[in-house]
Amino acid sequence: MRMTFLRLIVSVALCGMTTAALAAGGPLGIDHRLNKDDESGVWARNIQLSVGYALIGTSIGGALIEGTETRLGLTFWRMTEAAALGVATAEVLKRTVTRARPIQENNPDLWFQSGNHRSFPSGETTLATAVVTPIIMEYAHDYPAVYALALIPAYIGVARIKSQAHWQSDVLASFALGATSGYLVSQSAQPLTLRLMGNGVFVGLRYRW
Repeated sequence: MRMTFLRLIVSVALCGMTTAALAAGGPLGIDHRLNKDDESGVWARNIQLSVGYALIGTSIGGALIEGTETRLGLTFWRMTEAAALGVATAEVLKRTVTRARPIQENNPDLWFQSGNHRSFPSGETTLATAVVTPIIMEYAHDYPAVYALALIPAYIGVARIKSQAHWQSDVLASFALGATSGYLVSQSAQPLTLRLMGNGVFVGLRYRW
């Protein structure tokens, strides 16, 4: 199921990436800078941010309200932990490989540039993928329509490329990182956060009163 999910989001995202380029490069030979397009319409930056905030709010809010005593509650907790794991890993990679963003340099082969060069990977794409992975893994077998949630990270990935914030390979790596984070968290029977605190159960707010 994890590989099916990855193939799905990659396929959807690739449909939104322009394949023709004057000079492509990068580790996969597909990286090229698109014309900047994040000022209006569906690709507007404020919409990108709103989607990200909605994902974070839904996962954290759902975890607190539902707790860990229901299937949905556990899924929300996994979504939250997957997001934290994915974003933390992405941030470490950003600060380690310091790849130049398309908006900084029109050269996808500039790695280890130090400073504020943090193109690889895309933190927002990683976040979106990590959040939707646990719910897809949990419910897609029963409700195949849940696979449609893959459109969310695909949208974010394409939007970040159109914003000249990331290269195509940054986004593809982020899909893999986010999906892996979601998969790893989903293998645990109880939320890691609560286990580290010495308790594997969190009673949701809706059940306390």
